[in-house]
Amino acid sequence: MENAEKLIGKKTKKADSGDMKWWQLSLFGVGCTIGTGFFLGSSLAIRMAGPSVLISFIMAAFGTYFVFDALSKMTARDPQKGAFRSYAKKAFGRWAGFSSGWVYWCSEMLIMGSQMTALSIFSRFWFPKVPLWVFATGYAILGVMVLLIGVKLLNKVENLLAILKIAAILVFIVIACLAFFGVFNGDHAIKFPKHRNEILPNGVKGIWTSSIYAFYAFGGIEIVGLMAIKLKDPKEGPKAGKIMLFLLTIIYILSIGLAVVMVVWKDFTTKDSPFIGALKPYHLSFVPHLFNGALIIAGFSTMAASLYAVTSILVTLSEDGDAPSIFSKRGKLKVPLPALILTIVGITASIVTALVMPDRIYEYITTAAGLMLLYNWIFILASSTKLLKITAKDKIKYGLGAIFILTAVFGTLFHDSSRPGFFISLLFIGIISIVTFIMHYKWNKKGAYKPQPT
Repeated sequence: MENAEKLIGKKTKKADSGDMKWWQLSLFGVGCTIGTGFFLGSSLAIRMAGPSVLISFIMAAFGTYFVFDALSKMTARDPQKGAFRSYAKKAFGRWAGFSSGWVYWCSEMLIMGSQMTALSIFSRFWFPKVPLWVFATGYAILGVMVLLIGVKLLNKVENLLAILKIAAILVFIVIACLAFFGVFNGDHAIKFPKHRNEILPNGVKGIWTSSIYAFYAFGGIEIVGLMAIKLKDPKEGPKAGKIMLFLLTIIYILSIGLAVVMVVWKDFTTKDSPFIGALKPYHLSFVPHLFNGALIIAGFSTMAASLYAVTSILVTLSEDGDAPSIFSKRGKLKVPLPALILTIVGITASIVTALVMPDRIYEYITTAAGLMLLYNWIFILASSTKLLKITAKDKIKYGLGAIFILTAVFGTLFHDSSRPGFFISLLFIGIISIVTFIMHYKWNKKGAYKPQPT
């Protein structure tokens, strides 16, 4: 009987596996990750830390790698549709899977509204008279169309957009290098920061407060976890993650490092990409158009990936009884229509909120959403300690990952622009916790769900 069950399990896993290769997942991960969080959020980080922002990005790269290492090992060992929330449920019980799933769903819905609003603002660079809501609606419809056509198209779209985004950043790096050698003459000479006050203009506090935006630039690994079950060989997930994060880290460090030596950090603004700001003194007329296109590509690709993620999470929540069963019912469409409708309603509400609310208030909400993503990363690390036979080396890695993430989270308390987001994130967590407590009481009446043995 035991052998039969093992055989059934193997067949099920084989049936659930896909035909994606590891390098395709790496490209998909780059496509999911490089978005407005990097192209715009890095300006906020530079304003807080100056050139020392590179330390924040290095810390975030290590922290992200440790989280993905844990997630990919759990995926290789036991591929699950719900990825991180399924592992949380197995490790700690139904309450963990329920709360993790809904925290993620809420945070991504808020982030998508922000992304579509940003896309609309970027598009008005070329069409200033078109209302924001027209662009927001158009991008939402386009994203839903990509989702309806299927995961294979989404994978191809993300891979293509990833190449275009990398190409845009490489163009910046090439132009910056040419500027170094005097091919392009700017309004002022390139100056390397040498003194402590130039490297650490706001001290260690600057690194601490900017780290949240560095982590935000790496946000997207949880979507890669959801896609890992599509790998032909799920055991190649860790390799895909290592290559992806190595590429991202090199791209981030090199491009931001060049930007902060080309322009004094005080000259960067939160309304422009740091790359546009760095090249402004060189009066290259094509640069604003090039990077505006890159911003739109980046924003749309991360929005499309988020759309897939929130719909997938809602379906798995429904299949596990943590959301109404109607959300997992499939018709002729590849995506369950009720789940898609709820996602569209959520997107619409998020767009309206983004357009109606004052800029700073919505900035606080999206910062809170980013923090909620990091809370789920803590869940991923904690779940791995329960579900995996981790070594002493793994314990050190995952412990450091948790410390880095918590450092970024609590760093938001020490800056005016990010502090409100911390308390808003606690409000969302509080509401979801209350709902989880109520549901836990109901589950106990029917029979408690305990963590599954590993």
